[in-house]
Amino acid sequence: MNVQAIIIATVVVAVVGIVIGIILGIAGEKFKVEIDPREEAVLDALPGNNCGGCGFAGCSGLAAAIAKGEAEVGSCPVGGAPVAAKIGAIMGVDAGEAVRMVAYVKCAGTCDQAGVDYNYIGEKSCHMVKQISNGGPKSCNHGCLGFGECVEACPFDAIHIVDGVAVVDKENCKACSKCIKACPQNLIELIPYEAKVAVQCSSKDMGKIVMKACKVGCIGCKMCEKVCEAGAITVSENIAHIDQTKCTGCGKCAEKCPKKIIRPV
Repeated sequence: MNVQAIIIATVVVAVVGIVIGIILGIAGEKFKVEIDPREEAVLDALPGNNCGGCGFAGCSGLAAAIAKGEAEVGSCPVGGAPVAAKIGAIMGVDAGEAVRMVAYVKCAGTCDQAGVDYNYIGEKSCHMVKQISNGGPKSCNHGCLGFGECVEACPFDAIHIVDGVAVVDKENCKACSKCIKACPQNLIELIPYEAKVAVQCSSKDMGKIVMKACKVGCIGCKMCEKVCEAGAITVSENIAHIDQTKCTGCGKCAEKCPKKIIRPV
């Protein structure tokens, strides 16, 4: 091969590379997006779980929103108060007092408490079972179906199926809300970690129907409502509800409940 041709080809390739490099450099400067240094600092302060519990697309999405003032500094449910304080310092705002929240399953219909209408043999999926006859084999159409889609959704190993019902380990729970989104029965809600009692039922059926379906279901008798001096518990749609911001934790509602479905948490 001609040596001169090789040299010329090498020079041409080198020149083309230099020209392309210069063009890319100019384009990079012209079109580069300035990143708020606070965004990077906030991202470093976040736990990095990328669970989506904050409502944004991972920690980077939340960090960008906080830096722009589009999200509160305490928006990360996993990081809680410590992370909120760090981010508050970065953003120059008071993080305030964050209340730690945990998931709570509003169903006590275990295998020995809830009735069963038929034996189910099929795909172990709560969403699938909910579509079949009577919304599943359990007599209560509002209760936990027990096939564990909430368990699969939890990135912190904080929820498990125990005796046919999902149970939350509040010490491991980070309140990311993934189990809430996964449950087709809408049985799971967030309550304060410090909550003393909660209603472990979600049935809106009339009392007689509830008693046929489950031994421990709320019958909407309003006995709890009558004894609550703080006005924290009300009964609507045949089910008791506790306003945790008003609850004093006196336990009178739990003592008076004839079905013992208001329980310590």
